[in-house]
Amino acid sequence: MDADWMGDLERWLEPFLNGLGHKARRRMCPAYIAGLIGPGDRKSIQPMAARDDAISYDRLHHFIGAGLWDSKPLEAALWQHAEGLVGGEDAWLIIDDTALPKKGMSSVGVAPQYASALGKRANCQTLVSTTLANGEVPVMLSLRLFLPESWMGDDARMAKAGVPQGYRQPRTKPEIAIEEIDRIIAAGVRFGCVLADAGYGLSASFRQALSTRELCWAVGIPKHQKVYPADVELVFPVAGRGRPRQRHVPDCKSIAAHLILEGARWRQVSWRRGTKRRLSARFAAMRVRIADGAPQRIGSMGSQHMPGEEAWLVGEHRSNEERKYYLSNLPADTPIKKLAGAIKARWICEQAHQQLKEELGLDHFEGRSWTGLHRHALMTMIAYAFLQSRRLAAAGREKKNRRPAATAQLASSQASHP
Repeated sequence: MDADWMGDLERWLEPFLNGLGHKARRRMCPAYIAGLIGPGDRKSIQPMAARDDAISYDRLHHFIGAGLWDSKPLEAALWQHAEGLVGGEDAWLIIDDTALPKKGMSSVGVAPQYASALGKRANCQTLVSTTLANGEVPVMLSLRLFLPESWMGDDARMAKAGVPQGYRQPRTKPEIAIEEIDRIIAAGVRFGCVLADAGYGLSASFRQALSTRELCWAVGIPKHQKVYPADVELVFPVAGRGRPRQRHVPDCKSIAAHLILEGARWRQVSWRRGTKRRLSARFAAMRVRIADGAPQRIGSMGSQHMPGEEAWLVGEHRSNEERKYYLSNLPADTPIKKLAGAIKARWICEQAHQQLKEELGLDHFEGRSWTGLHRHALMTMIAYAFLQSRRLAAAGREKKNRRPAATAQLASSQASHP
């Protein structure tokens, strides 16, 4: 990074600082973000303060952990900037979660739980993330702490960690994600499709909430997710004895996703160019009805979920023999290449998580409170948005500089070959 980045940061942060009011906070915010971006392996408060003689540890610590200021204006400025940078009808809104490994049990939300980044259970905090992305450019919008079951019902523990009253009721990760999506929509951030992995896609209520909001979505599912053929019909079976049936039932049994795709046509599909080659895998896609309606007993078939929304069922066979399955409510005429592109666009949020941790110290926060953790996370997201702005600006300048060179080369070629 060039030596003038500090000056650029202060100018870029002006819309954010307007929401902080007090001049002391207006000094602390750039200092904290500069500490996250600047040199040094550790991005917790003490080492950041030690690297800046002008800012004391106490003042930085108070700003993040105890200062009386509202984060919403800064969040609004971040979302407005992200909208201008990557928002639009071709943007993705990606839902995921990321784990912050922790020692001890005092930090807010920490518990032994499954950490997707580690691929195992670990003592950690889990943050539900929303990322706005366009092409290969992600901007993180939101990081919200998930409180595991071991924290629910322990009001003394939650009070000590400063968990607000409104967040002390049990909420699943999909429920947190829907709340964040609603806030993002209300703020006017534009996107074309919501993406999520199977941890969210297996939730019928999550998918249905997206459809209720008239959002397009593409989500991972477990292979045993039940579906019906798209042409399933609802019939009134003739009762052999007793009262006539009062409700219609499907004329066939629901089938696991991986089984219904066994007889489908699979073909090689490339969705984008990677650093070394085009990325491709074998895909199959068919229209189905998702078995996520109301449960009902259907004669000899036992209890079944009724047919729900019609959607695409997509299967992916990777080169390492791994198989993945997805559902999407994208239109029925969507080409399989576009389906694959939507499904695979989700990877960019994992890159953002990694950069937030490795470059900006998302997982370095050593405080224990709800407020401190969320303010630190917000500062890392603002820092990340600033770096993305500089990267895009530099790429734009490079592209602009290449054009005159290419024009001059073409003119020279035409002059030598009249």
